[in-house]
Amino acid sequence: MSRPAPWRLSPDSYPKLEVKQTRFQDLDTMGHLNNVAYAALFEDARVRTNQQLGRVNRGKMAEGTFRAVVAQNVINYLAEGSFPEDVEIALGIGRIGNRSFEMLAAMFQSGKCIATCDTTIVMTDPKGESLPAEFVTRLEGMRVKGDLQG
Repeated sequence: MSRPAPWRLSPDSYPKLEVKQTRFQDLDTMGHLNNVAYAALFEDARVRTNQQLGRVNRGKMAEGTFRAVVAQNVINYLAEGSFPEDVEIALGIGRIGNRSFEMLAAMFQSGKCIATCDTTIVMTDPKGESLPAEFVTRLEGMRVKGDLQG
């Protein structure tokens, strides 16, 4: 694993920040947050952000909605997390494609980045169509402030 770009390690690079509680049950035998806890904390922040962005439909397809799935989720564990201190999850949008987009997140504890998470979300339905223009506009408003090329 290569070290993340410096901008990924700053909460100021992301437009959204959520505080999440850690739980005693999240600890491994060494007393650190386990990898499953990291994944669950990132997932909760990502799903809440998707719901706030709107248009992704979990039930019957309604007019103007679309279905999407997580195609890839990569977590880089940078440092040990601890309990009972809360974590902050910073989140924003990276690349936006024709039928997919990338959510970039970083987890902080005591001001230190302890993990990053890159998730690619792909539209599965309706087939043959692009992400709706209004949704892309909302994604653009959530862009990270870092250099996506480097």
